[in-house]
Amino acid sequence: MDFALTEEQELLQTTARDFLQQECPITVVRNLETDEKGYSPEIWKKMADLGWVGLTFPEEFGGIGGSFLDLVLIIEEIGRAVLPSPLFTTTVLGGQLLMEAGTQAQQQEYLPKIAAGEWIMSLAFVEPNGLYDGNAIETTAKPGNEGYVLNGTKLFVENAHIANTLICVARTGPVAYREGSLTLFLVDPHTSGVSINALKTISHDRVYEVVFDNVWVPQESRLGPLNAGWPFLAKVLDHGKIALCAEMVGGAQRVLEMTTQYAKERVQFGSPIGRFQANSFKLADMATLIDGARFLTYEAAWRLSEGLPATKEAAMAKAYTNEVYRQATNDGIQIHGAMGFMMEYDLQLYFRRARALEANLGHSDFQREIVAQEMAL
Repeated sequence: MDFALTEEQELLQTTARDFLQQECPITVVRNLETDEKGYSPEIWKKMADLGWVGLTFPEEFGGIGGSFLDLVLIIEEIGRAVLPSPLFTTTVLGGQLLMEAGTQAQQQEYLPKIAAGEWIMSLAFVEPNGLYDGNAIETTAKPGNEGYVLNGTKLFVENAHIANTLICVARTGPVAYREGSLTLFLVDPHTSGVSINALKTISHDRVYEVVFDNVWVPQESRLGPLNAGWPFLAKVLDHGKIALCAEMVGGAQRVLEMTTQYAKERVQFGSPIGRFQANSFKLADMATLIDGARFLTYEAAWRLSEGLPATKEAAMAKAYTNEVYRQATNDGIQIHGAMGFMMEYDLQLYFRRARALEANLGHSDFQREIVAQEMAL
């Protein structure tokens, strides 16, 4: 059984790491935390020029036609560098939804602009009830004026302030139909009735409350069939979970490297602290857990790349990797001592990022429920 990456994939991963080390040193990350945009348009354009933004798009739409596993390798390196960028919301969520549910005209309109780094998208899904569940959608879209009128509130909409297009999940049928009455809509965030309000988070990431107050959208803005948006969204959420896992694996790996190096250099009682069993065992466990998370992530990404169902595998990876990244940052800070929590030290960047990624698309217990359902329990 061969788990090795291909030569092309190894080269892709190495190229991504070299690029991020050069273009995104930790000083850039710190500056972006206080930047109004929250990302670097210059780095974003360079990522697009390298083909990352349209990596999984067909060549006819300006992409490269790469696999989702290829994209996961890049996202892992982005997690290692803790680079804030719109790649997750634009390529993984928005672009994938367009490929899954979009018409030829919609794909032709948006995918080339996304691949060129000229268009940013975001998904408006979760609501004030906080559930990443299609049954929990309360936002409505009712027919009106040869289009639809949207009303409702969405929370934790990433990059809404810079998005050119939002994909809104709304209910277009009776609540009793549950997930069978959901429809996806492409919405211009500058449309009358859309308001965007920043939310404060521990990780300083850019997430927003988006309110739709009698927002009219035309018929051609509907993405996919009426009342049949959930199957497309559910599949893309699997992609999203795996992408988040890749980012967490990259971050956890960097935490392990930073902490291991510190444990070798920090001397107490005449010996490097890494030689003390209390610390060495933590680091050994960290290395073991991260490898497990990586292989779960790669397996799920491979399944999606091969067109195989991966709902269970994506949930398994997310449940496990959530806890691996959290534990890695906890143990990293404990080994570093008080300096691990100092804002001047880099470890706190990963600690805070781990908490944001853990909550995104559902915490571990939510994922375990999905795994249990897939096991017919």
